[in-house]
Amino acid sequence: MATPSKPVPEKDERAERLAAALRENLKRRKAQARAKGDVPKPADKGGSSGPDVGLAPVKAGG
Repeated sequence: MATPSKPVPEKDERAERLAAALRENLKRRKAQARAKGDVPKPADKGGSSGPDVGLAPVKAGG
C-alpha cells in the first residue's frame, strides 16, 4: 500500500502566500499610522458610543 502522496494543490500555496502578504501589509500600515499619530484609540467597552458622547447633559426646566 505504498501509494504516492498527492502533490499539494497550488491554491493552498497561493492562499498561504496571500495571507502572509496581507499580514505584512497590515503590519506596515499600522506602523505608518503609528508614525503619523493617526492610530484610533480602542472603543470604551463600558460607555455609550452614540453621537452624544462627550457632550454635556442638557438640564431640563431651566
